[in-house]
Amino acid sequence: MRWPVLILALLLVTTRHDRAEAADIRIFTTRAIMTVVEKIGPEFERMTGHTLDITTDIAIRMVRRIEAHEPFDFLVASPSQMDELVRQGRIAAETRTNLVRSGIGVEVKAGAPKPDISSVEAFKRALLNAKSVGYLKEGQSGVYLATLLARLGIAEAIAAKTTRPDTDIVSELVAKCEIELGMVVITQIMTTPGVELVGPLPPEIQSYITFAAGVSANAKTPEAARDLLKYLRGPAALPVITEQGMERLD
Repeated sequence: MRWPVLILALLLVTTRHDRAEAADIRIFTTRAIMTVVEKIGPEFERMTGHTLDITTDIAIRMVRRIEAHEPFDFLVASPSQMDELVRQGRIAAETRTNLVRSGIGVEVKAGAPKPDISSVEAFKRALLNAKSVGYLKEGQSGVYLATLLARLGIAEAIAAKTTRPDTDIVSELVAKCEIELGMVVITQIMTTPGVELVGPLPPEIQSYITFAAGVSANAKTPEAARDLLKYLRGPAALPVITEQGMERLD
């Protein structure tokens, strides 16, 4: 009669131990990695017992929250932002990892005519002829595009018809016909319903946007966050990364 009681006690201890190891991982991530986590996250949660609490935004806005002492466990941002947070002691230096990169592309509403952007001159004509244009106000792609359009000499010519949202909604605005031509990282175009990729920027003016990850130096669940980083670097994530128009960085 004692064996069933002993077995039950062992089961209870094991259950409590498993629950103690399970963690709630607070993630701050750009949209590029959020869409990957949406695909592979449920299996990670099932395998580990951890729960993923995801906040997605433009990287600089999340960095500002971190610098204002908002707690987090795992961050995806630009390499330069990650390096600065390492310097400040907010990211554990040994966890700072370049994950993926994505080129910048041009998008239209699904089914809409696609302009020629096969050369720099064709790209310029497409923007000049479009009724409206959109790209981010902040973020890596937005900063690059603002500089590029000034360098190409068309920034002033298209300024009146250009929308630059504060949040990562360019593709949604294109899907709603509020913007005719959007310019964002290709992975966002590939993962937004209602839009289609016209093509990448011409090679001469293309810029590849890198997304880096790291674990908070003050993470409440550092080992769980490190497990997530390993999972994003592992074989389960690679097909999703490729499918979403990105390249993994080794």
